[in-house]
Amino acid sequence: MKNNMKTIGLIGGMSWESTQLYYRIINKTIRKKLGKHHSAKILIYSFDFEEILEYQNDWIQITEKITDKAQKLEKAGADFILICANTMHKTFDDVQKAITIPIIHIADVTARKILKKGFKTVGLLGTKLTMEEDFYKKRLKEKFDIDVLIPSEDERNLVHKIIYKELVAGKIKKYSKHMYYSIMYELIEQGAEGIILGCTEIPLLIKQKDIRIPVFNTTRIHAEAAVNFALKNEKRLK
Repeated sequence: MKNNMKTIGLIGGMSWESTQLYYRIINKTIRKKLGKHHSAKILIYSFDFEEILEYQNDWIQITEKITDKAQKLEKAGADFILICANTMHKTFDDVQKAITIPIIHIADVTARKILKKGFKTVGLLGTKLTMEEDFYKKRLKEKFDIDVLIPSEDERNLVHKIIYKELVAGKIKKYSKHMYYSIMYELIEQGAEGIILGCTEIPLLIKQKDIRIPVFNTTRIHAEAAVNFALKNEKRLK
């Protein structure tokens, strides 16, 4: 049978701990939807994350690097691209202008899940850049009319520190889990109806089954959106 599945381009390695989640979720979802021995058609460019961190305050350099890899994935045959990191979506507009294939924006697909729940106000956990700058929050507000609450400055510093000192290295600590839960409940007390796990490493630490607060796992949402796009013209095979 002719296979019309689109080829997914992943820009990962930011960090590889979350990129492996993308690979696993995408392939498991393809298998669930299509059955038999089906798996996804995926092209991956995985950065050496240390090189990205060296340019962490130079967004011109970071944008150039991500744009270069997006162009390479397009030339290699990707039909669309995912940037496998919430923070790196700061480069989204410039990278999208440089290629002809679409990039699926992680905030857009997450917003649609939030609206499907009927929520209008959510809390956001992520890197300091994602929580503090407008490229993420403003998009949610202007495109989807979703209000975003963020933790206090000290809490933002803690959330950020746990991401970079622990989660990107695959370290899962009970104390850190407890602190994240505490911060999430405070956001709920402030009016958040749910919490965006706005860093693709956070789902390594926080699981919906462990907490009563509705959470939006951006890693899973993004990966599953990729599957839906890849199978848009694909018949269900069983």
